[in-house]
Amino acid sequence: MNIQWYPGHMVKAKRKIMEELKLVDIVIELLDARIPMSSRNPEIENIVGNKKRIIVLNKSDLADPAINMEWIDYFNREDKKAIPVDSVSGKGLKDILSASGQLMKEKLNRLKSKGLLLKTVRALIIGIPNVGKSTLINKLAGRNAAQTGDKPGITKAKQWIKVGPELELLDTPGILWPKFEDERAGMNLAFTGAIKDEILDINRLSQELLAILADKYPEKLNSRYKLGENEADIAPGKLMEIIGRKRGCIISGGDIDMHRVSALLLDEFRCGKIGRISLESPKEFLKNIPINYTRGNKEQDEY
Repeated sequence: MNIQWYPGHMVKAKRKIMEELKLVDIVIELLDARIPMSSRNPEIENIVGNKKRIIVLNKSDLADPAINMEWIDYFNREDKKAIPVDSVSGKGLKDILSASGQLMKEKLNRLKSKGLLLKTVRALIIGIPNVGKSTLINKLAGRNAAQTGDKPGITKAKQWIKVGPELELLDTPGILWPKFEDERAGMNLAFTGAIKDEILDINRLSQELLAILADKYPEKLNSRYKLGENEADIAPGKLMEIIGRKRGCIISGGDIDMHRVSALLLDEFRCGKIGRISLESPKEFLKNIPINYTRGNKEQDEY
């Protein structure tokens, strides 16, 4: 399933972000903790350059806790500060503020030695669509200062938001990149809602997701949908029919409303009702192991 989505406004947004970088001291790069590499713009190094950077693994409350720790270790070994955050509850936000202060410590000391003061630290938040940038800003600011939504493409205008007496944040539109070289990245972005459902075949997408969940997290799938002993091992299309009947997604004539089942499955994955799930791990990334979208491969190498 080859997914590509790069609307024209993202070209303009990328250009605008690069212009704004000269105004900021720090870049806060937001990644989806469930798919850190798939949600990381491969153009980020060229966009950000040598700006000091904090990596925030947002939606960490939806991701597998053990895999979260593996990603934090991975980024730390790359000499990049990574912080797991739940921007809805506010967990981890203090760590962002603390890390910002640490990154600016050298500059602040240098200014102080010259008798100068940096009144406000300015940070730019960058990330893909629907990764939670505006929600994070609002939580840090303690008010609804930035536009939010559960669909990609909400943030359009430039917004500087004051966060306490010493920090200002610039919210930016979510940007993707022109071509997903790895088909898995496009699917992972679609699974998590970074790509508009309206342009997708959600029936096929949900079957792809179901195959992954049955392979990686069969116990969570069984628990959520009350599946029988062997039901999680059958073909995704048939499994969707079983889930549809259990959930009452039935139309006239007794057929299953597959569109409704597809939407239900994607929604319940995205909001964490199926459980805390990570779709990629450092092990897969470092060893370049293809993600298995079929049944039967249960091998788990140690990271």
